[in-house]
Amino acid sequence: MLAFSPTLYAWGASSGRTYVVETVPARDVALVFGAGVNADKTPSDYLKGRLEIAYQLWKAGKVKAILVSGDNGEAHYNEPDVMRSYLIAKGVPAAKVVADYAGFDTYATCVRAIRIFGVTSATLVTQAYHLPRALATCRTLGLDAVGVGDETVKPYSEDTWRAGSLREYPAMIKMAYDLLSRRVPLLGERETSVDVALGR
Repeated sequence: MLAFSPTLYAWGASSGRTYVVETVPARDVALVFGAGVNADKTPSDYLKGRLEIAYQLWKAGKVKAILVSGDNGEAHYNEPDVMRSYLIAKGVPAAKVVADYAGFDTYATCVRAIRIFGVTSATLVTQAYHLPRALATCRTLGLDAVGVGDETVKPYSEDTWRAGSLREYPAMIKMAYDLLSRRVPLLGERETSVDVALGR
């Protein structure tokens, strides 16, 4: 039972906080969690699903800026730049799309959004099965967060979707460790790019 406690905590922390684009309350920033990119530097289907939601949120006036956070840990792999380029190509002004290059995991993305970029209010965007953990993490750290989860890939990617869903159970245990230990991810100097995008 103890192993399931983090999952129950995440479900509780995210209860009443998940929406669709049409009903989500307005927040300052859409915080998009990174996912895989293709060899041709285009977003994978999973990442594209997240980016499409972020674009819809911006187009609907539900957010004022978009923070894309992902892995840039290798010289030839750069999730944030792919994410940013995709959104700009869709028509989001470049000044409204901010990249976080050290969002190596969910916890790091939440911590850095708050401490590096000064985000206080956000709509989290990821796949639906990941959303409870993302919401629980960010909210526990003090971020006023709601979420919109993507499910567009589920019908034609059932095996990958199932594997991702099952992966959430051990990931919840890691979430609990990170939150209880207050692990310090890679940080750095305070950045003002989100402030500028929001007109602060």
